[in-house]
Amino acid sequence: MKSLLYFDQMITPKIITFIYWLLLAAALFAGIGAMFSTGRFSFGGFFGGLLVMAGGALGARVWCELLIVLFKINENIQKIASGGR
Repeated sequence: MKSLLYFDQMITPKIITFIYWLLLAAALFAGIGAMFSTGRFSFGGFFGGLLVMAGGALGARVWCELLIVLFKINENIQKIASGGR
């Protein structure tokens, strides 16, 4: 508990994993919504929905990975500062 109160241990990387799964679900639902947004099924709507799903999933992954990299840098700097322990 002390490590959380003094910010020795970060909880945000665990939260980022949860946010990633929420963003994937949002991309899936947005893609499905785009597929049927015209009220009828069409090739253009279907292809657009697939692009929304793929782009959303890729964007969510890149964004979350960039945030995780920042926390990994922090962990490695703390190891260096403590003398490699």
